[in-house]
Amino acid sequence: MDPAALAALILLAGIVVFLLLGAPISIAVGLSSLAAIVTALGVENGVLTAAQQVFRGINSFPLLAIPFFVLAGVIMNQGGIALRLVNAAKVMVGRMPGSLAQTNVAANALFGAVSGSGVAAAAAIGSTIGPIQKREGYDKSFAAAVNIASAPSGMIIPPSNLMIVYSLVSSASVAALFVAGYIPGAMWAAACMIIVYLYARKRPELKMTERIGFREGAKTILAAVPALLLIVIVIGGILAGMFTPTEGSVIAVVYSLVLSFFYRTIKTRQIPTMLMDAARTTAVVMFLVGVSSIMGFVMAFAQIPQMASEAIFSVSTNPVVILLLIAVILLILGCFMDPTPAVLIFAPIFLPIVTAMGIHPVHFGIMMVFNLSIGTITPPVGPILFVGAKVADISIEAVIRRLLPFFGALILVLIMVIFTPALSMWLPTQLGLVTP
Repeated sequence: MDPAALAALILLAGIVVFLLLGAPISIAVGLSSLAAIVTALGVENGVLTAAQQVFRGINSFPLLAIPFFVLAGVIMNQGGIALRLVNAAKVMVGRMPGSLAQTNVAANALFGAVSGSGVAAAAAIGSTIGPIQKREGYDKSFAAAVNIASAPSGMIIPPSNLMIVYSLVSSASVAALFVAGYIPGAMWAAACMIIVYLYARKRPELKMTERIGFREGAKTILAAVPALLLIVIVIGGILAGMFTPTEGSVIAVVYSLVLSFFYRTIKTRQIPTMLMDAARTTAVVMFLVGVSSIMGFVMAFAQIPQMASEAIFSVSTNPVVILLLIAVILLILGCFMDPTPAVLIFAPIFLPIVTAMGIHPVHFGIMMVFNLSIGTITPPVGPILFVGAKVADISIEAVIRRLLPFFGALILVLIMVIFTPALSMWLPTQLGLVTP
């Protein structure tokens, strides 16, 4: 058998077998890639090449932004920032039907915008607002569904660690990806708000919160301004060219730490624990990036992207059909894979196909991140689904039925994002981050 074909067979079969045996995705990818590269190049050359690929994959300055943004999210999660954002969101949407659920959606979007983590948003905002919703008579499963469905908006609204990973494999500008995520991220939150509104209209018992006076509302908003300023400082500094995304992530850590000490919500003795939490998360991501670099080498050697391209174009050459086919594949993959390895594995495969059709890498990046973010709230793997259910102390089965309307709305928005490039490209184009 041709060495390239044999390497491809070992890689794909190995990943499938390891996953069926219950191995973590990083182990499945790493061992399968190593076996494939050793088969193709021999033991000595294969092991040496694999080590070089791991080092090359993680030896990236932009990639350093991930551990710092993760640490900033950990600090915010424990630093009392979530409660201030919930209060600010209540002022903004408190007069809408189902106001507490609407507050949940807005707070998740705000928290995601400063932490970049959907899981952190689901845990922090859900644990803060969940008990209040229970006292106000909200159905437990519906309240959990709102929190779960709206939390991933923070993975699209910058800063987003997933976009940093995508930029690594696509060479797209991190700044352009960050800016491109604002409108689709806002549309995600708006879709959730519409579902809440339609639900609350038929349930008058879900009353609006008491009217908040101007003075009290202004005081609440001002209390949240320091946390919201993080967005302005980090994203504004990146767009103004004052610092890189990696330097901005360091500023986010320092700012969130100073702010938490100012609020007196964390103590010095908590810092080692927060560093350890961030290190665990970062280690998982970095290991995935490293082993995915070996896999990338094997895929290039075996010409897997070219084979995938030929297979997809054999189905149809119509761009609409191809984009829908890729979207369906990503939706299915998102149900079984974490977004980070999914981006690392499949972006190099699909990107040449869509760029050949004239689709900008930034637009495809937003499409891919949005698509895989839906997977974080779907069984059987969805991390946000499990965290949100745990926070609400409710079974997965009980919340799935309530999530169905949200799934429908989010897939509709996904179709709009896919076939309306301006939703992703207008802002970065206006700011001169990409050329039309």
